[in-house]
Amino acid sequence: MVSWEYPPLVVGGLGRHVEGLARALAGAGHDVHVVTRGEKDEAVVETVDGVRVHRAAADPIAIDFHTESLLAWAQASEHALLRAALPLVRELRPDLVHAHDWLVAQSATTLSAQAKVPLVATIHATESGRHRGHLPAPLNVAIDSIERWLARSADAVIACSPSMRTEVSHQFELDAAEVAVVPNGIDAERWHLTPAQRRAARVRLGAPGPLLAFAGRLVHEKGVQTLLAALPTLRRRHPGLRLAIAGTGPYEDDLRALARSLRVGAAVDWLGFAPDDEVVARFATADAIVVPSLYEPFGIVALEAAASCTPLVAANTGGLRDAIAGGLAAAAFEPGDTAGLVEAVDTVLADPAAARRRARRAAAQVARECSWSAVAERTVDVYLRVVAGRSAG
Repeated sequence: MVSWEYPPLVVGGLGRHVEGLARALAGAGHDVHVVTRGEKDEAVVETVDGVRVHRAAADPIAIDFHTESLLAWAQASEHALLRAALPLVRELRPDLVHAHDWLVAQSATTLSAQAKVPLVATIHATESGRHRGHLPAPLNVAIDSIERWLARSADAVIACSPSMRTEVSHQFELDAAEVAVVPNGIDAERWHLTPAQRRAARVRLGAPGPLLAFAGRLVHEKGVQTLLAALPTLRRRHPGLRLAIAGTGPYEDDLRALARSLRVGAAVDWLGFAPDDEVVARFATADAIVVPSLYEPFGIVALEAAASCTPLVAANTGGLRDAIAGGLAAAAFEPGDTAGLVEAVDTVLADPAAARRRARRAAAQVARECSWSAVAERTVDVYLRVVAGRSAG
């Protein structure tokens, strides 16, 4: 596997997905090597939970990931990954190479060609989708072209939801029937607290009034601005209501300014990049977890919300639409619709018993269908198909 992020270097949900999948595959008896970026000036190789993790040496180049120099950063990162991985494919002779997203497209395709083995690509999101169907600048056009090249070069393409399969097949002109759907997974037990633990967490965190929670990167497409815009009305209807936001990102300063302009700054707890245990506690004590995304290929946080037995209020977009249709959400609204978000949250807070019943059913469903072992099994089906196809060819 080739991934540009892997714990403890985590930017979003991709790194955790790769980690969960790699661990489950290793636990099932497969020999799994993950090539990823590192932070040290020399390469590091370690075995973590049965997975051999190869962290590339970090080049001493001052390129900022969060600017227009993203493509230069990506090129430098890809070179580092190749230096770490090329000796591996010569030594290990892998059965296949699995690429995760466009930031490893060049290294993964090169490794596949050098090893003469199939290439599997998981497209976790698309640049067009992130910008709601548009490519507004040359940088976006370039990223889209890399995604297209990776998808069309791969022997098999994996998408994380039926909605994402439709998006990928349309954007890159692929046969939708040939795009496999393998959902993101979750360690459901990690997110479940007993009633006593929930009460203790509520006392520790001191939330006397209704509490909403959000977790994710603070970027425009996550839609936190819609949630903040809904707070004045929600606080009039539910005095004392607070919002906990776990996450950081380039949009944070704008969001803080918006909260101040709406006069709800004092009602928002900005938790920053919170450790998982803290997020688990916040989710367990919340009256509702809100996922207001404008664009969301899957939404791992929706699974985490369901596993925590806390009512989920989600925007009807992308992979969240599949989660809503599947019964994981207690209430839903259209993306960007502030009034719709208010009504959806109001529905949950007005009848908490009914919302909790739906949340318990959602938790059982996630534990049954989205375990990492189930995700790994479906991924192996894709692996076996492409290896058999390459052998037959």
